[in-house]
Amino acid sequence: MSTTLGVLGGGQLGNYFVLAAKKLGFRTAVLDPDPYAPAGAHADTHIVAQYDNVQALTELARICSAVTIEFENLPVSSLEFLSQFVEVYPSPSSVAVAQNRRDEKRFCESIGLLVAPYEVLETPEDAERISRLGVTRMPLQPLSAPLLMKTSRLGYDGKGQQKITKLTDISALWHNVNNVPCVVEQVVPLDAEFSIVLARSRTGEVAVFTPTHNVHVDGILDVSTATTALAAIDVEFFRTGELIAIRIAEKLAYVGVLSVEFFLSGNKLFVNELAPRPHNSGHWTIDAATTSQFEQQVRTLVGMPLGDATMTYGAVALVNLLGDLWRNGEPRFQVAEEDASSHLHLYGKAEARPRRKMGHITVTGTDALSVTRHAIDLRTKITR
Repeated sequence: MSTTLGVLGGGQLGNYFVLAAKKLGFRTAVLDPDPYAPAGAHADTHIVAQYDNVQALTELARICSAVTIEFENLPVSSLEFLSQFVEVYPSPSSVAVAQNRRDEKRFCESIGLLVAPYEVLETPEDAERISRLGVTRMPLQPLSAPLLMKTSRLGYDGKGQQKITKLTDISALWHNVNNVPCVVEQVVPLDAEFSIVLARSRTGEVAVFTPTHNVHVDGILDVSTATTALAAIDVEFFRTGELIAIRIAEKLAYVGVLSVEFFLSGNKLFVNELAPRPHNSGHWTIDAATTSQFEQQVRTLVGMPLGDATMTYGAVALVNLLGDLWRNGEPRFQVAEEDASSHLHLYGKAEARPRRKMGHITVTGTDALSVTRHAIDLRTKITR
């Protein structure tokens, strides 16, 4: 009987993990409270329960030899419970760092990395001080507004973020999020955003995917581009980013797929965010890398040697398909399906909602600018 691997979370990331595991000959089990979760349709077992349900966690541990995660906003206590019975990667301690913006920033600072200047907002005294002084830690110009208030927990795809244009608005904006713990960040003048996705094994073996340049719109990833033909300045910053990502993984004693988002400002690299899992910006690896980020996730979980992370095309671009595209009816997917250079991915979600990620299109080719333009053009053409 084949080994069963478990995953907490049954969305598109969990589904891609399930498909990659099946390709390698493993059975799979998904724990997700949504009975219609996409991964549940392909997994051998779908446990429909909340992530802190002890009975469900016990059942998952009973049928699985190892468990991973789809997203970081899970109860760490659930991961700690599972780790008493089965292998859990990434470790609960790694997830705890990545799921809290305050702890994430403090960790990065503790190993000598740059993060956007910030202040912790957790008490009325913090609110009063920031309202009066702005962000004083490692200040950039301007020293005060504009700032970003971000909830320390449960923030992704722009959620839990508010822009601060006047320091006197701090208390009111904090009240908007029910005075939960937050960080207040200085807005960093952006020259570029990019991400590094890597896999690290139990033995410390590391495989790094080609760095990906990202463009966000309203806090949600819109376009990602990767290319083997880099300008000299890109090579320098990307190589630095790779070394930083590897350092983070080593300091966390990390096992699994890790994604690190960077801001490039002037000649400085700021660590923006850690994701202890495969990343949206790494979805291109399904179509344009020797080994996808999801296969690497499986390999790290079971202790297999890592796969080759080399790109298989000269350039690749990815555009996200949000629920907004369904506003006037189902998009004309046949346009993308008939295009020889494009790869259409739909996530099987039951309902299209604004800002909800419903799928993506990947375009492969030889030139970064051409594939990016083509991907954006295809998205326009399929929209009714």
